[in-house]
Amino acid sequence: MQIVSQQFVKKGRIHFLYNGLACFMLLGCGSNEPAQPIVEMNPAIAVTFMVAEPVNMPMSLETIAQTEGAKEIEVRPRVGGIILQRLYNEGAAVEAGQPLFLIDPEPFQNALNETRAVLLEQEVRVLRARSDENRQRQLLAENFVSQRAHELTTTDLAIEEAALQAAKVRVQQAQLNLSYTTVKAPVGGVTGRSQFSEGALVSANSSLLTTLAQLSPIWVRFSFSDNEVARFGGHLNEKNVRSVRMILPDGSEYQQEGKINFAASKIDPLLGTQQLRATFDNIDQRILPGQFVRVRVIAGESEIVFRVPQVAVLSSDFGRFVYVIDEQNTVTQRPVTAGDWIGKDWIILDGLNRGDRVVVDNLIKLSPGKIVEPQLRDAVSSSSDNVPS
Repeated sequence: MQIVSQQFVKKGRIHFLYNGLACFMLLGCGSNEPAQPIVEMNPAIAVTFMVAEPVNMPMSLETIAQTEGAKEIEVRPRVGGIILQRLYNEGAAVEAGQPLFLIDPEPFQNALNETRAVLLEQEVRVLRARSDENRQRQLLAENFVSQRAHELTTTDLAIEEAALQAAKVRVQQAQLNLSYTTVKAPVGGVTGRSQFSEGALVSANSSLLTTLAQLSPIWVRFSFSDNEVARFGGHLNEKNVRSVRMILPDGSEYQQEGKINFAASKIDPLLGTQQLRATFDNIDQRILPGQFVRVRVIAGESEIVFRVPQVAVLSSDFGRFVYVIDEQNTVTQRPVTAGDWIGKDWIILDGLNRGDRVVVDNLIKLSPGKIVEPQLRDAVSSSSDNVPS
């Protein structure tokens, strides 16, 4: 009996504790403290959008290109000898005919003097042969000499006159060689680094003294694949290309428009490309040979496309896409086919429709199905412009 009563006491204490805890919880629920606000788990994201509007734009393609001088010349000596002096500043612009190097002229001056002396001697021989021929002609007329004797003097005169012509040619060649000791710029342009210093021995027609590049006009070489050429409707040439624009390494567009001055007549079988070249005016010599630039070629028929800011076009494993806002202000991914860049915009060839609301900011926070608070881009720009400074 005592053991049973002790167990009953213990069970009563346990029931008391449970009842007290329940009353305490009921008292807490009935307190006058304000209820905590419920936090919304998926708040709407504020985004800016643009309305897609189709534009009629000529077909264009961009590609990487490299510049080159319209004339890139290797300056080599026409005579061999010792370089006495370099007559230009390396890297400076020179005019056509301006002296660049001086080769020791003394050996060529001596050769010229020698040939002139031989010429003078030959002229005397011709005078003597001509005098003999005149005398023999007179004697033949008076029948004092035979016809054969006259023919011999005539032959001697012809031989001496031929030797005179050869002597004159040797003098001209010696004068030419002497003039070649002053190496001149064949065209105007910018000089390169000198490959030989004063005192060096150079060989005729083989030693490369320096290079010379004509910078205006400047040429730009580029190519398009056969698939890209097919988009234009076939072979590209100066007749069906409307314009050629050059985009500089800093992203700016060159102010002068270029023209096609060479178009390959066939596709390169090794590379599968058509080689092209355009020429640009470069009076201020802003463009240098060897620069890598981008070229935009406009040709073919116009097409209906959309222009979208570059930041709005994203990439995934399945290709490029944009975020489009539906009527319930929910964003969805829309796959698009992107063309080339024009300024800061992508050209969208396929995937958009007129009136689509394309998100242009806060893209990193978005995912398909997110609810957004859209605001038109133009309205945002105008409101920010009205903010007092």
